[in-house]
Amino acid sequence: MEWLQQLINGISLGSIYALIALGYTMVYGIIKLINFAHGDVFMVGAFVGFYAIKGWGLGFFPALLFSMAFCAVFGVLIERIAYKRLRNATRIAALITAIGMSLLIEYGVIYARGAQPEAYPDNVLPSTSFNLFGAQISSQSLFILGVSVGLMIILQFIVHRTKIGKAMRAVSHDMDAARLMGINVDRTISYTFAIGSALAGAAGVIFGVYYTKIEPLMGIIPGLKAFVAAVLGGIGIIPGAMVGGLILGVVESVVSALGFSLWRDAAAFIILILILIFRPSGIFGKNTREKV
Repeated sequence: MEWLQQLINGISLGSIYALIALGYTMVYGIIKLINFAHGDVFMVGAFVGFYAIKGWGLGFFPALLFSMAFCAVFGVLIERIAYKRLRNATRIAALITAIGMSLLIEYGVIYARGAQPEAYPDNVLPSTSFNLFGAQISSQSLFILGVSVGLMIILQFIVHRTKIGKAMRAVSHDMDAARLMGINVDRTISYTFAIGSALAGAAGVIFGVYYTKIEPLMGIIPGLKAFVAAVLGGIGIIPGAMVGGLILGVVESVVSALGFSLWRDAAAFIILILILIFRPSGIFGKNTREKV
């Protein structure tokens, strides 16, 4: 029954990857930019949640909401300062800017507060274990999974049932046509960054509560893995990011359960190589040939 335990752990971890991957996929779907600073928004969210809980004594949900709001504003600032001027620039210029922004955030945080790690308090969420089919399941894992799935459902509602969601889908489909139809493209892109960054902030708090330790360079590996999850599901496709994140989390847990825990990070990048070779468009993507 250890497999059931590993499966639930994998789905909980995968839901964190999925929340980060949604930000990658939403931004790529609209402006075709791989925002490599997104993993650092996740890191900032973890620290904001930590200071809200430990410094101000907030509970889990108020800290989660505060971190989401902070990261939404932070994401919009990144878009306005770094990316807005590069809308019509080459892909490589935007990519280099994204990497530069990532390094600026990481080392800006180190400069502001030092490089030492912090640890979330143990009592943020009630941690009890119960027996399910012979496996010891942590209530924390199920709670985190529930919060993550709830946020994904809210995102689906926003994208498919609200005015801003319709605008986002229109801009994603054809930016020029959307502009001609009277949609404010700049505002829609800002909303996209805000929503994606808020989800990354939520993932940061959830990660901190689940794994306890946080530090200024913590966004690099989860950010890259979330990018792998987005590519696996089909970058630019929201359900793809969710499924890709969950698959990646389960694969990592299975690799660890088989006794290859040192290879768990490598497993993600092996998946990336295989998906780029055999199905570059991802699970949900369609193969489109470029016209020459």
